[in-house]
Amino acid sequence: MSAPEDLAPAPATYFDLTGQIALVTGASRGIGFAIASALGRAGATVVLNARSAASLAAGAAALQAAGIACETAPFDVADADAGAQAVAAIVARHGRLDILVGNAGATSRAALGDWTVEAWDAILDTNLRSALFLAQAAAGPMRRQGSGRIVFTSSITGILGRATIHAYVASKAGLAGLTRSLAAELGPHGITCNCIAPGYVETDLSRPLMADAAFVQRVVDRTALKRWARPEEIAGVALMLASRAGSYVTGQQIAVDGGMTTTM
Repeated sequence: MSAPEDLAPAPATYFDLTGQIALVTGASRGIGFAIASALGRAGATVVLNARSAASLAAGAAALQAAGIACETAPFDVADADAGAQAVAAIVARHGRLDILVGNAGATSRAALGDWTVEAWDAILDTNLRSALFLAQAAAGPMRRQGSGRIVFTSSITGILGRATIHAYVASKAGLAGLTRSLAAELGPHGITCNCIAPGYVETDLSRPLMADAAFVQRVVDRTALKRWARPEEIAGVALMLASRAGSYVTGQQIAVDGGMTTTM
C-alpha cells in the first residue's frame, strides 16, 4: 500500500517561522511587543515599528538579548508613504516579507456632540486607513513569493460597541470588513488575511481602566473566564495565524476575549 501523499507535518513544525521576515506595527510595548516576541521565538526575524525610534530601543534590546533576530523601523502608520518606504526597505534588505501584523492603533473619547472632523479622521487614519495601505505595500512582495500572512488587531468593541469611542468602534468594525475583502482578493496568491479582536488586556495602555476597581469588576463579571487577558494570550493566536498552523484560515475575525462576546 502506497504512503499517503499529504502526510501531516510534525507538530513541532506547525509554528516554525525559521527564515521568515515579519513586520509588526505598534510593537514597542503591550500586545504588539508580545506578538513580535512570539514570532521571534518561533524563528522569524522581526521588524518592530512605532512612531519613535527611542520607544523601540528598549524592546529591541530585550528581544536581541533573548537571541531573537530583531530590527526597528520607526514610522507613523498613518503616513502611507512612510509605510510603503519601510516595507520596500525591508524587502531590499531581506529579499522578502512573509508576515505583516498591523497592530498600531489609537483611540479618543468624546460625547457625540463633541466630535470634530479632525479627531474622527485621526483615529480612522491610524486604525483603518493605515491597514489598507500597509497591506497594499506588503501584498507586492507576498504575491511575488506566492505566500504571505497579514494579521490585524481589531477589538471586541467593533463587535459590541461602546459609548463615546465612536471613531474607535467604527474603525475596528471597518477593519473586520477590510480583512474579509483583502482575504478574497489575496487568497488566490497564497496570502491569508485575518484579524484578532482582543477583549480587555492587561497592558500599559489599559492601566487607566484598571485603576477603576468598579470597571475592572464589570469586565470580570461579564467575562466567562473571570479575568482580563495577558498580552501573550493574544500573541498565541497571532502566531497561529502567521504560521503553517493557520494556513487554511483566512477572512476571519477571531475574538480573544475570554468569552465576553459569547456569554451573558
